[in-house]
Amino acid sequence: MEALEEKLGYQFEQPALLENALTHSSYANESRDREMQSNERLEFLGDSVLGMVVADYLYRAHPDLPEGDLTRTRAALVCEGSLVEVAQQLGLGAYLKLGKGEDAGGGRTRPSILADAVEAVLAAVYLDGGIGSARKIIRRFILDREEEKGASRDYKTALQEMVQRESGQVLTYRLTGAEGPDHAKVFSMEVDLNGATVGQGKGHSKKEAEQNAARAAIEALNR
Repeated sequence: MEALEEKLGYQFEQPALLENALTHSSYANESRDREMQSNERLEFLGDSVLGMVVADYLYRAHPDLPEGDLTRTRAALVCEGSLVEVAQQLGLGAYLKLGKGEDAGGGRTRPSILADAVEAVLAAVYLDGGIGSARKIIRRFILDREEEKGASRDYKTALQEMVQRESGQVLTYRLTGAEGPDHAKVFSMEVDLNGATVGQGKGHSKKEAEQNAARAAIEALNR
């Protein structure tokens, strides 16, 4: 368990919570200890903790995104595939307590089991150390990955390539506002195509605002 705690970057005050998070129902059902519980209750709690932390992050980090886009982004971050990536990064399968049949049947690599275990571990961290501890782990293993993917997207270039499919297209970016104190200023930007506004965006820098405006323009033009 210490090796897993090191990978998580978190040490449990109540190690039994982590053990519970790694206990699959197949193992609990085969155990002679009738008081042994599976990780299903923790999975239920972890699902809500994860959803709340991700929603809070997206709401604050992307003030320009409408509800529909926020919902789709959250769904992508908390989906089974995303959680399986986290489990693989942690090597979580090796720590699971599985029943003999489930273990023999490849349960340690089964996506649904791994994803459920990640949610259970997050709940265990939340119960042991509070929402701040859970948020740090979610940030490290899920949200930072989202930021890296977002940083790699050059929406301005993508928009330029899109409009250049037709000759004579002219894109211009205009700063339309700046609010807040110097240390936390939010810039507003519009992008015009041939003089008509096709996208608006905000950001903590002019560059970020331009990228967000370009992203909004791409979405609008694709409609």
